[in-house]
This record gives sequence, structure tokens and C-alpha cells, in this order.
Amino acid sequence: MTDTSGTEIHRVQIEYCTQCRWLPRAAWLAQELLTTFETELTDLSLKPGTGGVFVVRVDDKVVWDRREQGFPEPTAVKRLVRDRVAPGKPLGHSEKPAQ
Repeated sequence: MTDTSGTEIHRVQIEYCTQCRWLPRAAWLAQELLTTFETELTDLSLKPGTGGVFVVRVDDKVVWDRREQGFPEPTAVKRLVRDRVAPGKPLGHSEKPAQ
């Protein structure tokens, strides 16, 4: 999706469980993503949920679901977000070359 100026719009949503008190974890991950993708992300939101949910969506597509994959390491989520919003963008020291 693009805005009226032709800029690509990318939205990230982190849905977290309020019953489990996972807001600090969601906020920390949001901070990591916003720091890494300062210019690529146009919207990042935290969505309260229940039932043990911790899901990361990029442009309404699930890229990480705690129920299937466990809790994410920030680097793993950064790679998945990068692949959708800025393919080829280097992630610096947090990304180790494949061996």
C-alpha cells in the first residue's frame, strides 16, 4: 500500500495477552522494531488481547505467533519484518552470516 505521496506504507501490530502481563515484552519488541526500521514503518501498534496471545503482524499478515513458535527473539522478528518492508536491508551486528 502507498500513501498519496507515493511512499510505501507498512504497518506492524503486536497483539499481547493482558492477563499474562506481556505488555512490557510487547513494548520492548516494538521499541526494537522502531529503532531498526525508523523510516520503513509508518505505523506500529500494540493490541491488547487475552488467552496467552502474542502475535506479530506485518501489513495484516502474521509473521510470528507464540503458540506456534514460542516467544520470539528480537533478531528473528527483525528478519521477518525486514523481509516484508525492506528486503536486503542489513541488520548490522545482530545478523550473523549463514554458515
